[in-house]
Amino acid sequence: MAKKVVATLKKEGGVKYAKVIKAVRSPKTGAYTFKEEMVTEDMVKTVLADK
Repeated sequence: MAKKVVATLKKEGGVKYAKVIKAVRSPKTGAYTFKEEMVTEDMVKTVLADK
């Protein structure tokens, strides 16, 4: 399963965000779908570790 952080969005003096895209496999059909999330940079590893 491919997991990848695609972009880092920066703001001066504010919180830094990253767009995380995960490939998720459907248990019914076996097809992959993509789930996109905007999270803070410190939460990226936590989001990618979740299954």
